[in-house]
Amino acid sequence: MFNNIEAVLFDLDGTLIDSAPDLGAAADQMRTDRGLSSYSLDLYRPMAGAGARGMLAQAFGMTPEHPDFPAMREEFFVNYERRMTVSTSIFDGVAEMLEALQLRQLRWGIVTNKSMRFTDPLTRSMPLLAAAEVVISGDTTPHAKPHPAPLLEAARRLGVDPGRCIYVGDDERDIVAGHAAGMATVAATYGYLGAQTDITRWNAHTSINSPLELLQRIAVA
Repeated sequence: MFNNIEAVLFDLDGTLIDSAPDLGAAADQMRTDRGLSSYSLDLYRPMAGAGARGMLAQAFGMTPEHPDFPAMREEFFVNYERRMTVSTSIFDGVAEMLEALQLRQLRWGIVTNKSMRFTDPLTRSMPLLAAAEVVISGDTTPHAKPHPAPLLEAARRLGVDPGRCIYVGDDERDIVAGHAAGMATVAATYGYLGAQTDITRWNAHTSINSPLELLQRIAVA
């Protein structure tokens, strides 16, 4: 149970929204454009939380060290930019959870590694996300997660001590960044985590299996 909390910050993909269908489709188009067979969404979903890195790894077995990675990543970005709101949706329970936080007078915001190129139009297109008090993208600060800079910038903009913030995310980088920023950390298991992921290695303060479960972790003032 977290006490003396003033704000809750969230990762975006895999935590607040299910963008796997659009991310997967963007990567799969790269396969079919090259005459390769199409993959099912089930293959892409576990990697969706890792963005372009995860999608290219699944679609082509390509790592960031590959010499063609930058060009392939930009091709993926172009595909994704064209369709990023086609099939993306808010996870069940997120709307109710955010409403409950606001009723408790807790502030909330988004800290994602997605670049502003995608984050800004995506959050503007979804009224629920447009209500966030702060949105920090992967290129808002000089460093992206797992560096703590984006989280610290979010706390600064909110005017809240980092020690009174919770950060919720579905990737190990989220938890590493949260710890480094001095925030309470929550691992979201309902998004893209595959059965093989051992979240106990992340050393998050706690984990939740649904968005509404977060409310049970925060003491009511």
